[in-house]
Amino acid sequence: MLPRPNDKAPGRIAKIRRGASFLLGLACLLVLAGLIALTCVDVVARYAFNSPVTGAYELTEILLATLIFLALPLTTAAGEHIEVELLDGVKSSFLKQLGTLAAALCTIGVFALIAMELLEHADKLQRRGRVTDSLEIPLFYVGWLGAASFALSALAALYFFTKRFREKA
Repeated sequence: MLPRPNDKAPGRIAKIRRGASFLLGLACLLVLAGLIALTCVDVVARYAFNSPVTGAYELTEILLATLIFLALPLTTAAGEHIEVELLDGVKSSFLKQLGTLAAALCTIGVFALIAMELLEHADKLQRRGRVTDSLEIPLFYVGWLGAASFALSALAALYFFTKRFREKA
């Protein structure tokens, strides 16, 4: 129920949004390419040389989480989250707008709450010195990335929500 972005929006915020979208898209591309390369090398090494890549499972987990966290703000900015139309049968435009308002506020609130919880969890991981088992990669970096991703998604949802209601007013 969040509004779809207008790609022709003028101004500094639109330039920042386009630049951030480009950088996040590029980062997603690089992470996905790394994930594909790691999987290919691991499979070949495992079956051809009976010597799998050390820590491939851990790296795959981290790269998948990283890919999801990098793609979340892009999905939010594109307005492409999965939606369930609960108010299809409602004829009143006021009730439809009220439903859109409630959905947008819930989305922003949930994203902000998850960002705060992930930040708190990442801080706990850092204080406790939690690392992956075989490669000893610190886990708090993934938590920080997740917190930043959800915070950025909350900001994107807020931006498009306020923009839509400014256009209707």
